[in-house]
Amino acid sequence: MTYRRAVIPALVGSLLITLLLWWAGASAQALQLRGTSSVFDAQSASELRRWLAPWSYDPPAELLSDGAGSGGPAPSGGTQYADLYSTAMQIRFLAVFAFFLAGALLLLRRMPPAQGRTPATLLALWAWGPVAGTLAVTVSAPWLIASRGHGSYRFLPQLAGVIASSGPVVVFAALSTALLTVLVARVTAKGAEPLPRQSVPPRAARLAASAGTVVIALSLVVLSYQSVAAWIQTSSGGGGLLSEPGDLLREWLLLGGWTGPATSPLGDWLLYRTADVLLLAVVWWALRLLPGLLTRTTVPATVVGAICATVLGLLASQLLHMTMDDTVDVWGPVYLFSRLGEGVPAAVTCGVAAGLATFVTLRLAGGRKADDLPG
Repeated sequence: MTYRRAVIPALVGSLLITLLLWWAGASAQALQLRGTSSVFDAQSASELRRWLAPWSYDPPAELLSDGAGSGGPAPSGGTQYADLYSTAMQIRFLAVFAFFLAGALLLLRRMPPAQGRTPATLLALWAWGPVAGTLAVTVSAPWLIASRGHGSYRFLPQLAGVIASSGPVVVFAALSTALLTVLVARVTAKGAEPLPRQSVPPRAARLAASAGTVVIALSLVVLSYQSVAAWIQTSSGGGGLLSEPGDLLREWLLLGGWTGPATSPLGDWLLYRTADVLLLAVVWWALRLLPGLLTRTTVPATVVGAICATVLGLLASQLLHMTMDDTVDVWGPVYLFSRLGEGVPAAVTCGVAAGLATFVTLRLAGGRKADDLPG
């Protein structure tokens, strides 16, 4: 699909996900109304506020006081903190529009929803939504931290907390966005020259998928093991503003967390490990199909495809965890989705590495012809 045909659905999708997230953030105030208690219990309402808070444009009440919650009334100081918060949200919504637009444009151009690619394009766009949200939250984080009035205190742990806060709402917004984007893309693709799926040697595709999956397994199996994760969090020292990078490293490197079966029955331990196996299986299968789905195997397309494959694996494992969750009766049905979308920052890091490994292995194995150079 040419850029001229891809830009319209990409713009529509970017605008829709931005509006959906803005609407979700604007709805956060409604959860504080008196009638909310008749619809949601207190725990569910609190959890929903946590989901929507990262996208709420209205500054928290504590920002209107001096020192961002120090308790002393000082309207001028409170106004400055509120202005910083507004700036952070403006950057956040502009960034989510720009990041989704860039990813959707690349995916629609290299994986147009035609000739059997429609399901793959839909899933890739759905997975790219949480990535765009995470990147937007990351870009706007310094302004948000500064608006709290203590940006110089444990800055990196604060940054990690903000990055991890995009919430399940982005996953739901991305699903609706992906559906509409694909529908518009199918309309704009009518009349274009057919782009049949290209043949890839099965052995080369399997080797490339295995190389990429090994990278994901390194994070999921090795780095996410409890003792290794603890070492990552505590090994780095330093001082000043950039001290205590452990939380930030875990956020961008670890796809999960696990320990040996000593703390739980072996059967339960094996049951929860099936979610990790499912994640790796989804990643391998997606990377196996990726070269044949792309109209041209380039480095950017392979890397973005690998990121989307990793996010899809995360979502699949989290959905499996939901079926094993027995705390719904205690915490309420909203908590069933509370983990949805976790681990996306690590999926970006590991997805980039897995995409590069997949591309290099595919080229070395002779999976595509020499005219498919990066570009």
